[in-house]
Amino acid sequence: MHETQLVPWQEIQTVLLDMDGTLLDLHFDNHFWLETLPQKLADKNNQPLQQAKAYMAAECAKVFGQIQWYCLDFWQDKLDIDIVAAKREIQHLISLREDTIPFLDALKASGKDVILVTNAHRDSLSLKVEMTQLDTHISRLISTHDYGVTKESQKLWQALQEDVGFDNATTLFVDDSIPILTAAQDFGIQHLLCVDNPDSQKPLRGITEFASVVDYRSQIPFIA
Repeated sequence: MHETQLVPWQEIQTVLLDMDGTLLDLHFDNHFWLETLPQKLADKNNQPLQQAKAYMAAECAKVFGQIQWYCLDFWQDKLDIDIVAAKREIQHLISLREDTIPFLDALKASGKDVILVTNAHRDSLSLKVEMTQLDTHISRLISTHDYGVTKESQKLWQALQEDVGFDNATTLFVDDSIPILTAAQDFGIQHLLCVDNPDSQKPLRGITEFASVVDYRSQIPFIA
């Protein structure tokens, strides 16, 4: 059930939050990587769109979960396309989830330590902060590119814990990725929450592997 208390908030001191699909609507990213970029590649190489999509899918699969998958420099070099410029063409699609700001405000009011931890490249993070002013609601924004490894890696969690100093027993981590949540679970983070509706244009996913949420506002009465 989604609309019940999923988190023992009285035990939580640190809240680690993903960005894309967790605080921001994943529609922008899905549209960019699955539609916009393949179209630009097709136009550049004068090839059918489906051929460009197949190429992108194959290349993404090769580096899935690795730092290259999230690295705009990597894709710019591989495709010879200005990735940030291409993103700016559809930047109007970048948006916060409707429940994000009330959730962040409640967390701030409760005095919990709230930190954004994203696999997004710094250039992508900067663009999204520019469009959403997310930095006015979260004091610390961390890109895993600063550590050279992604949230799928245990090395990231070790480095992050050394840097931030969170306690596994009193930390909540919220993400929309099952593999990433599994990595956090393997590291020992006790409280995990999965977003069931990361893309507003797609149906609920029916997550069963972790406690899941569709609207953070259902949790606000319990945050303390």
